[in-house]
Amino acid sequence: MWQLPFSPASSAARFGIKRWWLGLVLLLVLLLSSPALALPPPDDLPEEILRTAIYTEARSPVTGEPLNAAEYARLQEELQSIQATPPVNRKIRQLIGLLRLRKFLRTFFPFLIR
Repeated sequence: MWQLPFSPASSAARFGIKRWWLGLVLLLVLLLSSPALALPPPDDLPEEILRTAIYTEARSPVTGEPLNAAEYARLQEELQSIQATPPVNRKIRQLIGLLRLRKFLRTFFPFLIR
């Protein structure tokens, strides 16, 4: 008569041993692995603290030379007081506005405006 090469009882016993062995291996891996490998070193300053640091030195955005805090503040005031954009003719400004409106309308109605 044909016979199975293993009995169901021995199969269950082997499966139980495999499960036990797997649990033991996983437990050892978790216990022996070093915790928190992704954390920064303890002497590293957090970004939140670095953002609140007060800078006493800076470089000029114009020439790149080192400045102290008072000179840097004075230079920033001068740069902000200079009008960045020259005045534009009223007709040219109106034409630019109409072109922007036309571009906006083309996104919704590409077949109307050519």
